[in-house]
Amino acid sequence: MERKMEGSTVRDVDTGGETGGEDVLVGNVNKLMVSPPGYSGPQRKGHLIFDACFESGNLGRVDYISEFEFDLFIRPDTCNPRFRVWFNFTVENVRETQRVIFNVVNFSKTKSLYRDGMSPVVKSTSRPKWQRLPAKNVYYYRCPDHRRNYVMSFAFCFDREEDVYQFSYCYPYTYSRLQHYLASLERRNLSYLQREQLGLSVQQRRLDLLTITNPGCPVMSHCIYGGCYEPPTSRQLLCFNMSNITDTGTRNVYSSGNLPVLCTAPLPSAEVCDFVSTFVGLQC
Repeated sequence: MERKMEGSTVRDVDTGGETGGEDVLVGNVNKLMVSPPGYSGPQRKGHLIFDACFESGNLGRVDYISEFEFDLFIRPDTCNPRFRVWFNFTVENVRETQRVIFNVVNFSKTKSLYRDGMSPVVKSTSRPKWQRLPAKNVYYYRCPDHRRNYVMSFAFCFDREEDVYQFSYCYPYTYSRLQHYLASLERRNLSYLQREQLGLSVQQRRLDLLTITNPGCPVMSHCIYGGCYEPPTSRQLLCFNMSNITDTGTRNVYSSGNLPVLCTAPLPSAEVCDFVSTFVGLQC
Protein backbone atom coordinates (compact mmCIF):
# COMPACT_ATOMS: atom_id res chain seq x y z
CA MET A 1 0.00 0.00 0.00
CA GLU A 2 1.45 3.35 -1.03
CA ARG A 3 1.72 5.82 1.80
CA LYS A 4 1.99 9.56 1.14
CA MET A 5 3.15 12.05 3.72
CA GLU A 6 1.58 15.47 3.74
CA GLY A 7 3.71 18.53 4.38
CA SER A 8 3.33 19.37 8.05
CA THR A 9 3.35 22.66 9.87
CA VAL A 10 5.35 22.63 13.07
CA ARG A 11 4.94 25.69 15.24
CA ASP A 12 6.79 26.76 18.36
CA VAL A 13 4.04 27.50 20.90
CA ASP A 14 6.11 30.14 22.67
CA THR A 15 7.40 32.08 19.65
CA GLY A 16 4.86 31.25 16.96
CA GLY A 17 7.68 30.48 14.52
CA GLU A 18 7.35 27.63 12.06
CA THR A 19 9.92 25.06 10.98
CA GLY A 20 9.85 22.52 8.19
CA GLY A 21 9.48 18.82 8.86
CA GLU A 22 12.87 18.02 7.30
CA ASP A 23 15.02 19.97 9.76
CA VAL A 24 18.12 18.26 11.13
CA LEU A 25 17.64 16.78 14.60
CA VAL A 26 19.52 19.34 16.68
CA GLY A 27 18.07 19.12 20.17
CA ASN A 28 14.73 17.98 21.50
CA VAL A 29 11.38 19.44 20.49
CA ASN A 30 10.24 22.13 22.90
CA LYS A 31 6.50 22.78 23.18
CA LEU A 32 5.97 22.30 19.46
CA MET A 33 2.42 22.32 18.12
CA VAL A 34 1.88 20.16 15.03
CA SER A 35 -1.06 21.36 12.95
CA PRO A 36 -2.53 20.38 9.54
CA PRO A 37 -0.78 21.59 6.37
CA GLY A 38 -1.47 25.24 5.60
CA TYR A 39 -3.19 25.96 8.91
CA SER A 40 -2.26 29.36 10.34
CA GLY A 41 -5.11 30.10 12.73
CA PRO A 42 -5.18 29.99 16.52
CA GLN A 43 -4.34 26.91 18.50
CA ARG A 44 -7.19 24.39 18.67
CA LYS A 45 -7.88 21.34 20.79
CA GLY A 46 -6.53 18.33 18.98
CA HIS A 47 -3.51 20.17 17.55
CA LEU A 48 -1.05 18.16 19.59
CA ILE A 49 1.82 19.87 21.41
CA PHE A 50 4.95 17.74 21.80
CA ASP A 51 7.72 18.35 24.32
CA ALA A 52 10.91 16.47 25.24
CA CYS A 53 12.94 19.23 26.91
CA PHE A 54 13.28 17.57 30.29
CA GLU A 55 15.67 15.12 31.92
CA SER A 56 15.73 11.80 30.03
CA GLY A 57 13.51 13.27 27.27
CA ASN A 58 14.20 12.35 23.65
CA LEU A 59 12.20 13.41 20.60
CA GLY A 60 13.87 15.31 17.78
CA ARG A 61 11.17 15.76 15.16
CA VAL A 62 7.45 15.26 14.50
CA ASP A 63 5.85 14.87 11.05
CA TYR A 64 2.12 15.30 10.53
CA ILE A 65 0.72 12.43 8.43
CA SER A 66 -2.97 12.95 9.08
CA GLU A 67 -5.27 14.03 11.89
CA PHE A 68 -4.88 10.55 13.33
CA GLU A 69 -1.23 9.73 12.61
CA PHE A 70 2.20 11.23 13.37
CA ASP A 71 5.74 10.14 12.50
CA LEU A 72 8.22 10.62 15.34
CA PHE A 73 12.00 10.82 14.94
CA ILE A 74 14.19 10.11 17.95
CA ARG A 75 17.64 11.62 18.39
CA PRO A 76 20.68 9.30 18.35
CA ASP A 77 23.14 8.78 21.14
CA THR A 78 25.93 11.34 21.41
CA CYS A 79 29.19 9.89 19.99
CA ASN A 80 27.22 7.08 18.36
CA PRO A 81 24.81 8.45 15.72
CA ARG A 82 23.85 4.98 14.51
CA PHE A 83 22.30 3.95 17.83
CA ARG A 84 18.69 5.09 18.24
CA VAL A 85 16.40 3.39 20.74
CA TRP A 86 15.31 5.59 23.64
CA PHE A 87 12.31 7.91 23.46
CA ASN A 88 10.50 9.89 26.14
CA PHE A 89 8.15 12.78 25.40
CA THR A 90 4.93 14.47 26.48
CA VAL A 91 1.78 15.33 24.52
CA GLU A 92 -0.79 17.95 25.51
CA ASN A 93 -3.63 20.02 24.02
CA VAL A 94 -5.46 16.80 23.20
CA ARG A 95 -9.12 16.38 22.35
CA GLU A 96 -11.26 13.98 24.36
CA THR A 97 -11.74 10.65 22.55
CA GLN A 98 -9.03 11.66 20.06
CA ARG A 99 -7.47 8.51 18.62
CA VAL A 100 -3.95 8.67 17.21
CA ILE A 101 -1.19 6.43 15.90
CA PHE A 102 2.40 7.34 16.73
CA ASN A 103 5.12 5.87 14.51
CA VAL A 104 8.66 5.98 15.91
CA VAL A 105 10.26 5.65 12.51
CA ASN A 106 14.04 5.55 12.97
CA PHE A 107 14.84 2.77 15.43
CA SER A 108 18.28 1.25 14.85
CA LYS A 109 17.80 -2.15 16.53
CA THR A 110 16.99 -5.13 14.33
CA LYS A 111 15.61 -7.06 17.29
CA SER A 112 13.38 -5.70 20.00
CA LEU A 113 11.35 -6.95 22.93
CA TYR A 114 8.46 -5.08 21.31
CA ARG A 115 8.23 -8.11 19.02
CA ASP A 116 7.75 -10.35 22.04
CA GLY A 117 4.98 -8.52 23.82
CA MET A 118 6.74 -5.58 25.48
CA SER A 119 5.01 -2.23 25.03
CA PRO A 120 5.75 1.45 25.79
CA VAL A 121 4.63 2.99 29.07
CA VAL A 122 2.33 5.97 29.54
CA LYS A 123 1.18 8.19 32.39
CA SER A 124 -0.70 11.47 32.68
CA THR A 125 -1.05 14.31 35.15
CA SER A 126 -4.20 12.82 36.70
CA ARG A 127 -2.79 9.26 36.65
CA PRO A 128 0.88 9.62 37.59
CA LYS A 129 1.63 5.90 37.82
CA TRP A 130 3.29 4.37 34.75
CA GLN A 131 1.15 1.86 32.88
CA ARG A 132 1.99 -0.29 29.88
CA LEU A 133 0.01 0.11 26.70
CA PRO A 134 -1.90 -2.99 25.58
CA ALA A 135 0.46 -5.17 23.53
CA LYS A 136 -2.22 -5.60 20.86
CA ASN A 137 -1.89 -1.86 20.08
CA VAL A 138 1.89 -2.03 19.47
CA TYR A 139 3.60 -3.08 16.23
CA TYR A 140 7.32 -3.36 15.43
CA TYR A 141 8.29 -3.84 11.80
CA ARG A 142 10.73 -2.88 9.06
CA CYS A 143 9.33 -0.12 6.86
CA PRO A 144 10.37 0.46 3.21
CA ASP A 145 8.99 4.02 3.42
CA HIS A 146 11.66 4.95 5.98
CA ARG A 147 14.89 3.66 4.41
CA ARG A 148 14.01 0.21 5.70
CA ASN A 149 14.48 1.41 9.27
CA TYR A 150 12.63 -0.40 12.01
CA VAL A 151 9.41 1.31 13.03
CA MET A 152 7.43 0.94 16.23
CA SER A 153 3.80 2.03 15.89
CA PHE A 154 1.34 2.27 18.73
CA ALA A 155 -2.27 3.39 18.90
CA PHE A 156 -3.66 5.47 21.75
CA CYS A 157 -6.93 7.17 22.64
CA PHE A 158 -6.80 10.34 24.74
CA ASP A 159 -9.60 10.53 27.27
CA ARG A 160 -9.00 13.71 29.32
CA GLU A 161 -8.47 17.04 27.60
CA GLU A 162 -6.74 18.78 30.51
CA ASP A 163 -4.17 16.05 31.05
CA VAL A 164 -0.58 16.07 29.85
CA TYR A 165 0.36 12.59 28.65
CA GLN A 166 3.88 11.20 28.77
CA PHE A 167 5.10 8.26 26.67
CA SER A 168 8.38 6.42 27.16
CA TYR A 169 10.31 3.46 25.74
CA CYS A 170 10.25 1.91 29.22
CA TYR A 171 10.30 3.09 32.83
CA PRO A 172 12.71 6.07 32.95
CA TYR A 173 15.44 6.17 35.59
CA THR A 174 17.11 9.57 35.62
CA TYR A 175 20.47 10.70 36.93
CA SER A 176 18.72 12.94 39.47
CA ARG A 177 16.70 10.03 40.80
CA LEU A 178 19.88 7.96 41.11
CA GLN A 179 21.62 10.72 43.06
CA HIS A 180 18.63 11.08 45.37
CA TYR A 181 18.66 7.34 46.06
CA LEU A 182 22.42 7.23 46.69
CA ALA A 183 22.14 10.17 49.08
CA SER A 184 19.39 8.39 51.02
CA LEU A 185 21.60 5.30 51.34
CA GLU A 186 24.52 7.40 52.49
CA ARG A 187 22.43 9.01 55.23
CA ARG A 188 21.71 5.58 56.70
CA ASN A 189 25.42 5.06 57.53
CA LEU A 190 25.36 1.37 56.61
CA SER A 191 28.48 -0.48 57.75
CA TYR A 192 28.75 -2.55 54.56
CA LEU A 193 28.22 0.32 52.09
CA GLN A 194 30.75 2.95 51.15
CA ARG A 195 30.10 5.76 48.68
CA GLU A 196 33.04 7.61 47.14
CA GLN A 197 33.31 10.29 44.49
CA LEU A 198 35.55 9.19 41.63
CA GLY A 199 35.45 12.60 40.01
CA LEU A 200 33.26 14.84 37.89
CA SER A 201 32.13 14.31 34.34
CA VAL A 202 32.71 16.82 31.55
CA GLN A 203 29.31 18.30 32.36
CA GLN A 204 30.22 18.46 36.06
CA ARG A 205 28.09 15.52 37.12
CA ARG A 206 29.21 13.56 40.14
CA LEU A 207 30.65 10.11 39.37
CA ASP A 208 30.11 7.70 42.24
CA LEU A 209 31.81 4.48 43.29
CA LEU A 210 29.79 2.19 45.55
CA THR A 211 31.55 -0.52 47.54
CA ILE A 212 29.36 -3.17 49.19
CA THR A 213 31.38 -5.72 51.16
CA ASN A 214 32.73 -6.79 54.53
CA PRO A 215 34.76 -3.73 55.61
CA GLY A 216 37.28 -5.87 57.51
CA CYS A 217 38.55 -7.88 54.54
CA PRO A 218 41.34 -7.00 52.09
CA VAL A 219 40.06 -6.28 48.61
CA MET A 220 41.56 -7.27 45.26
CA SER A 221 40.31 -5.05 42.44
CA HIS A 222 39.84 -5.62 38.74
CA CYS A 223 38.54 -3.02 36.32
CA ILE A 224 36.60 -3.45 33.09
CA TYR A 225 35.57 -0.46 31.03
CA GLY A 226 34.16 0.25 27.61
CA GLY A 227 35.25 2.88 25.12
CA CYS A 228 33.33 5.11 22.73
CA TYR A 229 33.15 2.49 20.02
CA GLU A 230 30.83 0.22 21.97
CA PRO A 231 27.12 0.22 21.10
CA PRO A 232 25.31 0.34 24.48
CA THR A 233 23.37 3.53 25.06
CA SER A 234 24.22 3.73 28.76
CA ARG A 235 27.85 2.73 29.29
CA GLN A 236 29.39 2.10 32.64
CA LEU A 237 32.77 1.80 34.27
CA LEU A 238 32.69 -1.44 36.21
CA CYS A 239 35.05 -2.47 39.00
CA PHE A 240 34.79 -5.98 40.37
CA ASN A 241 36.31 -6.31 43.84
CA MET A 242 36.81 -9.90 44.94
CA SER A 243 37.54 -10.48 48.63
CA ASN A 244 39.85 -13.43 49.33
CA ILE A 245 38.92 -15.50 46.28
CA THR A 246 40.68 -18.89 46.51
CA ASP A 247 41.28 -21.76 44.12
CA THR A 248 38.82 -23.93 46.02
CA GLY A 249 35.92 -22.03 44.47
CA THR A 250 33.48 -19.37 45.50
CA ARG A 251 31.89 -21.46 48.25
CA ASN A 252 34.59 -20.41 50.70
CA VAL A 253 33.96 -16.78 49.85
CA TYR A 254 30.30 -16.88 50.78
CA SER A 255 30.64 -19.18 53.79
CA SER A 256 33.26 -16.93 55.36
CA GLY A 257 31.20 -13.82 54.75
CA ASN A 258 33.73 -12.33 52.32
CA LEU A 259 31.27 -11.41 49.61
CA PRO A 260 32.41 -10.50 46.11
CA VAL A 261 31.68 -6.88 45.33
CA LEU A 262 30.31 -5.18 42.24
CA CYS A 263 31.19 -1.51 42.21
CA THR A 264 29.58 0.46 39.43
CA ALA A 265 29.96 4.06 38.35
CA PRO A 266 27.09 4.95 36.00
CA LEU A 267 27.67 7.98 33.81
CA PRO A 268 26.24 9.55 30.64
CA SER A 269 27.43 7.80 27.47
CA ALA A 270 28.49 11.08 25.89
CA GLU A 271 31.05 11.63 28.61
CA VAL A 272 32.46 8.14 29.18
CA CYS A 273 35.34 8.59 26.70
CA ASP A 274 36.68 11.71 28.32
CA PHE A 275 36.29 10.24 31.79
CA VAL A 276 38.12 6.99 30.98
CA SER A 277 40.95 8.81 29.21
CA THR A 278 41.54 11.55 31.78
CA PHE A 279 40.72 10.09 35.18
CA VAL A 280 43.93 8.99 36.92
CA GLY A 281 42.72 8.33 40.46
CA LEU A 282 41.73 4.71 39.80
CA GLN A 283 44.39 2.07 39.21
CA CYS A 284 43.11 -0.97 37.32
